[in-house]
Amino acid sequence: MRRLPSLFVSHGSPMMALEPSPARSFLAGLGADLPRPRAVLVVSAHHDAAFEGGRTTVTASPAPPTIHDFGGFPDAMFAMRYPAPGDPALAERVVALMAGHGLTVAADPERGLDHGAWVPLSLIYPAADIPVVQLSIASYAAPEWHYALGQALAPLRDEGVLIVGSGSITHNLRAYAAARPPIDAPAPAWVRDFTSWIADRLAAGAIDDVLGAIERAPHGRDNHPTPDHILPLFVAMGAGAEDGTLKAKRLHDSVTYAVLAMDAYAFG
Repeated sequence: MRRLPSLFVSHGSPMMALEPSPARSFLAGLGADLPRPRAVLVVSAHHDAAFEGGRTTVTASPAPPTIHDFGGFPDAMFAMRYPAPGDPALAERVVALMAGHGLTVAADPERGLDHGAWVPLSLIYPAADIPVVQLSIASYAAPEWHYALGQALAPLRDEGVLIVGSGSITHNLRAYAAARPPIDAPAPAWVRDFTSWIADRLAAGAIDDVLGAIERAPHGRDNHPTPDHILPLFVAMGAGAEDGTLKAKRLHDSVTYAVLAMDAYAFG
């Protein structure tokens, strides 16, 4: 079986499911450019152990429900469903892989897929016919912990599982709320400088630099006042690194609402 890459995608606003944008068009064509996986493992910024009693969990439902974890959006958003099947056996495989690396993960038979998972997947695999399992981040844990999480997941790439980190390469919602820019507003310099630095460091395979991006990159704190939306990038990096070497390919870059950069990367 062909080894799959790991991916990082920026999921942006939930409205990407409905609104035209370059990022939406990119994701809508991405599935056709990838080998078809037997299952997808998503690590979403919106499934956070910090809000679940500190427990890192993986979804184990055979039919995970669609979670509408947002407010203030049109009724059409709340009517959307992504009825992909789950994969309890894959969830147990994830638990075992984590245990083998000294990481504790619990299977959750009830939790569904949040919008960080189902919005991009509804574009990548609109038929919802590929099983999906979702693993939480832990925003209280270090970038290096999330990279190690990805390393533990790496064997799944040889088992037909597509590992997808879903977050946002930039994520300052206060800046958005203050200005309310239109969807096609250009990015300010503080966003462009950060995404360019990330692209440069990933192209160089500079793992330590990227793991320290919030502190080291220009305007790191401006783009990530909280770390949750960059942590899935680190998991995807860990899953895609081979023999301590990271090969990254920038698949897409665009910006929505001026401050939400929509970069996507493949690793491995």
